[in-house]
Amino acid sequence: MSNIDLIIEERPADIGNFLVGRLLPFRSKRMVGPFVFIDHMGPKCLSDFENMDVGPHPHIGLSTLTYLFEGSIMHRDSLGTSIEIKPGQINWMTAGKGIVHSERTPEYLRKSEKMLHGLQIWVALPKSLEQMEPNFYHASEEDIPTWTEDGVQYKLLAGKAFGKTSPVPVYSDLFFIEIKNTEERSVRIGQHLFGEAGLYILEGSIFNNGIRYEPKRILVSKEPNLCEFTMAPNTTVYIFGGEPFEEERFIYWNFVATDKVLLEAAKERWRNQEFPKIDGETGFVPLPER
Repeated sequence: MSNIDLIIEERPADIGNFLVGRLLPFRSKRMVGPFVFIDHMGPKCLSDFENMDVGPHPHIGLSTLTYLFEGSIMHRDSLGTSIEIKPGQINWMTAGKGIVHSERTPEYLRKSEKMLHGLQIWVALPKSLEQMEPNFYHASEEDIPTWTEDGVQYKLLAGKAFGKTSPVPVYSDLFFIEIKNTEERSVRIGQHLFGEAGLYILEGSIFNNGIRYEPKRILVSKEPNLCEFTMAPNTTVYIFGGEPFEEERFIYWNFVATDKVLLEAAKERWRNQEFPKIDGETGFVPLPER
């Protein structure tokens, strides 16, 4: 019997500069554990006159996780952070009661061809922390727990699993794991998972219960403790999830909250430009009229 409860395929979504593949939220599955939003960016080749320019925009009630496979993004925020994120590194920004950030192609790449490919993820904060003070954490590639077992390479990008802990300062029980191989391998990791679990296939394919599953889709498990599958050669997957929250989460634009009153207050603050500013940035992304 298959352990797969739901299959979610990437849907195109326009984020202003280019199309991304949206995976979460989905109409019949708004969250997997505390994970509330997942976009797959690229792979896209930007020409010498194309650049990523997502101007200042706000967030509340969540942490954002940016993880690149190719390319580079300059992150600036209202805490005074100014840092370039490169492949293999993790940007973890916790919005709490409110933060503003921008995401742009670094200046030294703006007049040359470049690739952009990665994941952008939102993780909802527990209700007791959704109005916490904002903060920012950057993890270099060498900071991330990495190991090989039976010809399979693992990275624990965030959370806890396999008796290991990522340095990324998460605020609830979760896991976000990268798994890669070069030769066909069977993987049985259910004993390391908890709560809810999703498996995102980036490249290659996996087999489960005699069925082949191709890239650009999430497989949501019925029981995380039964998670096992076979990876075709040269496959990369991401396992993510954790303990779900008791309360529903409401989403409007870049805001996540347990109470719609918080969303309305954030909308009004942004309309009135009452969020903190980013040094050196003058423009902003307007509130959607919907």
